[in-house]
Amino acid sequence: MYPVYQYYSANKECKEVPVAFPPQHQNIQPGYEYMMAPRPISENPAYNGSGKLKDKVAIITGGDSGIGRAVAYAFVKEGAKVVIVYLNEHQDAAETEQRIKELGGEALFIAADLRDENTSSYVVEQTLKRFGKIDILINNHAVQFVQNSILDITKEQLENTFQTNIFSYFYLTKAVLPHLSAGSAVINTASVTAYEGQKKLIDYSATKGAVVAFTRSLSLSLEKQQIRVNAIAPGPIWTPLIPASFSEKDVMKFGTDTPMKRAGQPFELAPTYIYLASDDSRYVSGQVLHVNGGTMVSS
Repeated sequence: MYPVYQYYSANKECKEVPVAFPPQHQNIQPGYEYMMAPRPISENPAYNGSGKLKDKVAIITGGDSGIGRAVAYAFVKEGAKVVIVYLNEHQDAAETEQRIKELGGEALFIAADLRDENTSSYVVEQTLKRFGKIDILINNHAVQFVQNSILDITKEQLENTFQTNIFSYFYLTKAVLPHLSAGSAVINTASVTAYEGQKKLIDYSATKGAVVAFTRSLSLSLEKQQIRVNAIAPGPIWTPLIPASFSEKDVMKFGTDTPMKRAGQPFELAPTYIYLASDDSRYVSGQVLHVNGGTMVSS
């Protein structure tokens, strides 16, 4: 049995989240949530929506699992309709779709490779066909490959990491932008590695630094259109990307070097995305919010 951390939720219920994880590794990117043990915690059952995103339509990439799944559940609870774009993790996507139905939400699932620029136009076309509009874009998908040295990063890996983690953010944002209006929001998932670096994730960290600069520059560009652009920089979060990239040994100690001495769970990020997507953050743009277990970073 893995060690757990106990905390009390807002309604005084005692909850538990894992502190450390048993050894595991998946030889595939971006990984499968259904194969993880323990499973990530995607939903806070005590969270009750208040209509902050009522009738909004949100595109969420990487929404089949991990952070994207948690955001999708929270958005649905707040009244949004969601479009989940994922690569090929069909079993995870089916599970997410079932839970959204149980929550009474509406969702469209699209399996697509966003590294292809033409795919973004298809996602927008299908979204408009189903829901008629787009209000929120969540660029969230990513890959990462652990290498001991920059000498081990091949041209193919470098191109794949940049195509997935930043080029596709450009492509989808460009395709979505003509359909956004004043009050719309774009939210990008960055990473603590953009600020701290990570010696075994050089190319990944570089893409996340690019996401930060992309966020700030796009915010300035869209200021007159009153479209807000922000980012969230997660610390170590228990998602399929972790066993898909790290060794069994590294998985066992994942997140324990944070001030809170544990990795975060996907549901612990979801309220931050709600904040940035809703009118609560009407005076916030070009910012990066850090959800990282107490790690101090300088911007």
